[in-house]
Amino acid sequence: MPDKTVEKLRALLKTYADRTAHGGAAPKPTADEGERRRRACGERLQKVVRSVLQTFAAELRDAGHEAAIDDHTESTDVYPSVALAFTPRVPGATALASMLAFKCDPRRGIAVARDVRAPASKGRVVSTSTDRLGTMRVEGVTTEWVETKTLSFIEAVLKIN
Repeated sequence: MPDKTVEKLRALLKTYADRTAHGGAAPKPTADEGERRRRACGERLQKVVRSVLQTFAAELRDAGHEAAIDDHTESTDVYPSVALAFTPRVPGATALASMLAFKCDPRRGIAVARDVRAPASKGRVVSTSTDRLGTMRVEGVTTEWVETKTLSFIEAVLKIN
């Protein structure tokens, strides 16, 4: 092996030995740290995600569709989440409500999932599964990211109906 590689290997081994000699693994987050993360996630969902979803819901209602926001950011007994329920107006048929949910994932950040439902009149089986659209670190959630996910969801719902 080249000398540089051997030096890097020795440095890695020395760092590992020092770390394990001082008490093993890194300390686990305390209950306060977990609560701080949950609150930070709830705040981001309220300030960024909810405001964008409210704008989309108002536009959908103005166009004659049904839209509602389901906000669970204030609850202390569950992980925070905000969802947009969207039921398109379908002439001569009964449409089912589709849902776009932004949920706090304690290990990864904010996860996005959607449940797009076709109307029963199209003869399709109603699915209760959700598609996961992605996950973003809490600090990385921006208005543009939420808008992109929401537009993708609305496009999918309108296409299937």
